[in-house]
Amino acid sequence: MREKIKEILLESIQVKEELLRSKVGVIIEIAGLLIESLKKGGKAILFGNGGSAADAQHIAAELIGRFKKDRTALAAIALTTNTSVITALANDYGYEVIFSKQIEALGQKNDIVIGLSTSGKAKNVVLALKQAKKSGLRTIAFTGGDGGEIAKIADISIIIPSCITARVQEAHITVGHIICELAEQELCQ
Repeated sequence: MREKIKEILLESIQVKEELLRSKVGVIIEIAGLLIESLKKGGKAILFGNGGSAADAQHIAAELIGRFKKDRTALAAIALTTNTSVITALANDYGYEVIFSKQIEALGQKNDIVIGLSTSGKAKNVVLALKQAKKSGLRTIAFTGGDGGEIAKIADISIIIPSCITARVQEAHITVGHIICELAEQELCQ
């Protein structure tokens, strides 16, 4: 068991080291888009499935509440929390549209749309990013592996250099924490 634990921790460290080596510029771009959106009165709209849904909710909570200091709330919403909307859309139209229909209804000028998918292949995330683009909104993809389809659609993509779902999710929340801290530092002095 000890060796397995060491192996898992080393994998996680290696992914973060690769982020440090090759993804700092992309993280700066993502933070810049988020800050620009919030400065203009927009909101962050986040979504994903499973663990990515939890990450979307976590990041939205950090923006609305606080990250490191008490301050004015920053506008964010996770599209994964309204079970009545999600189940109605899934039942009436299909699971693929549970996020895109919400973007159609809630997306407004200056909003930033952040789709999370560890593989980049989640059909509902793909359709939501396409709807956001159609609505004229800026888009960000949090993904892993080869980036999948969402990396090709989004304006900016952070592609975590791993195909292991757990390592990708760990890195997604690390990047989420970084952008929250940068937004808080820039916008709430």
